[in-house]
Amino acid sequence: MSDNVYKSIELTGSATTSVEDAVNNALIKASETVRDMQWFEITSTRGHIEGGRVAHWQVSLKVGFKLE
Repeated sequence: MSDNVYKSIELTGSATTSVEDAVNNALIKASETVRDMQWFEITSTRGHIEGGRVAHWQVSLKVGFKLE
């Protein structure tokens, strides 16, 4: 078994539909330039209100990836 070293970055994703979609939007976009993502941790959840209803969600997350 080899030892690994990981780095984490913070991302914020948004979506009009759900918290899960906001997370997935952040991960999909990050995967375009960040290789070997291994885990994520939600650090905060926010929303924008319009007309008394949720207009969109914002989710901040830490994402860990393995260094080559």
